[in-house]
Amino acid sequence: MSIRTNLEHIRERIALAAARAGRDPSEITLVAVSKTKPCEAIREAVSAGATILGENRVQEAESKIAELHDLPAVWHLIGHLQTNKANKAVLLFDLIHSVDSPRLVEAVNRAAQSIGTRQAILLQVNIAGEEQKFGIAPGEFEHLLDYALAVPAVEVKGLMVMPPFSENPEEARPYFRALRDLAARYTNELGNRPELSMGMTGDFEVAIEEGSTMVRIGTAIFGAR
Repeated sequence: MSIRTNLEHIRERIALAAARAGRDPSEITLVAVSKTKPCEAIREAVSAGATILGENRVQEAESKIAELHDLPAVWHLIGHLQTNKANKAVLLFDLIHSVDSPRLVEAVNRAAQSIGTRQAILLQVNIAGEEQKFGIAPGEFEHLLDYALAVPAVEVKGLMVMPPFSENPEEARPYFRALRDLAARYTNELGNRPELSMGMTGDFEVAIEEGSTMVRIGTAIFGAR
């Protein structure tokens, strides 16, 4: 199937999942994950209506964004950000999904201050406590949130999670629910409708049922890597 057909199918599934949860599908942002994909495929996706593109690596994204500067799209960083790449990330991305330490918050804050802007971020939480995954431990989340709210050039928009991999999307549900519940405990700081970046190709419908506002979908749009 074409990228256009894939996008139409994904939007239909988003709408159905939202309906099951009694939600408005317009509440859910689709991030088309374009990592490792060639610029021709990205152009096709944008022409089919993808307006937000997600990249994993700053260096890969930098060359793509330069080549595709004419496209009516914005770029999100969904992969881990190294502190020494913060300056470039702030120049390239509208939203960084993967901030997970005070040190990284400070690096992003300094980078944004240096160009006179505020950088929108999400705080990545390692709900499952997986050693091989990035993200702040739930027990340290409050400290990270307080730190991020205190710096002047960072704007905390919400939270992000990556649950343990499973072939069964239902196994991700408790982790999505836990992130939603964590956000709900901090409504004074995050507001009543924080962004919740959760759900990928294999489990985005369950994520929407549990309150996701941003789904990160690559394979179901662009095909397997």
